[in-house]
Amino acid sequence: MAEHDGAEAALEVLPDIAKASGVSDYTPASREAAERELAAGHRAGARLLAFGSGDYPTALMDIPDPPPLLWVIGDPALFDRPMVALVGARNASSLGTRMARKIAGDLGADGHVIVSGLARGIDTAAHLASVDTGTIAVMAGGVDVIYPAENASLAQEIGDKGLLLSEGPMHMHPQARHFPARNRLISGLARAVVIVEAAAKSGSLITARNALDQGRDVFAVPGHPFDARAAGCNMLIRDGAILVRGARDVVEAIVAPEPATPAPAVEAPSAKEPRSLQETAALHREILSRLGPSPLAEDQLIRDLSVSAGLVGPALLSLELDGKIRRAPGGMVSLPG
Repeated sequence: MAEHDGAEAALEVLPDIAKASGVSDYTPASREAAERELAAGHRAGARLLAFGSGDYPTALMDIPDPPPLLWVIGDPALFDRPMVALVGARNASSLGTRMARKIAGDLGADGHVIVSGLARGIDTAAHLASVDTGTIAVMAGGVDVIYPAENASLAQEIGDKGLLLSEGPMHMHPQARHFPARNRLISGLARAVVIVEAAAKSGSLITARNALDQGRDVFAVPGHPFDARAAGCNMLIRDGAILVRGARDVVEAIVAPEPATPAPAVEAPSAKEPRSLQETAALHREILSRLGPSPLAEDQLIRDLSVSAGLVGPALLSLELDGKIRRAPGGMVSLPG
């Protein structure tokens, strides 16, 4: 839209852009299909927010890949308040859910809106503790499709008192691939992300990585080394996340942070892997800042970065798996078209 001076002109060139990206049978949605979705949203009591409009959350306008459209049910005025994301394990322990409720409740009482994903476990506890003070549920499916179904009553209460949000179309049922994309919105909305219980490989760690890529603070609640549900949080703390004992730790860090220090410099040529989340995130940001829609040779990128291939290769693979870059034959890389 920015390149072609508006939505109508952008729609006209989309088929050519898709073709250049290897998609030969792409056609934009018809006007009739758009009108059907608008009608479905109206029946569900949802509003459609367009990127750049007055009600669109300004926090998402700062991330690399903001959704062009958002469906919301509830009060968009919550976007104007300070937001903290709180996420964690679906199979949370009793102690973990108690911790989530305590942190979310105290942050809510301090004036913060709690952002989470409406999942079982930690997410549910965070929403329940903050539904009366302000909470936003970011959904992987359509804003009218409640998942898991057991949270239907909670979703109704959030829609009445807080806000339900989705970038997906109405009636869309969530699939596994939708959750990583949803997680970038959870972190993107918030000033900081708090992780309460997370396995070594979990969606919460994807949210933490997104937060670092977006320049957000990451906090983690420590747990017992023998508890697999604490492995991810302990690993985050080891790699530089801020240890959390309660809401006060979060408030003090984001309201009165210590004097800023320069971002970690990208390592000089070396076979050594980045050792911390911050170093990895800094390298990811540097790579993305040097890429555009036009393909660039990977060896040229390595020369431009003055970083070893042993560092850039794994970073490119991670960015490719996250859908943030596209690799083409001949060692060419670019941003998605």
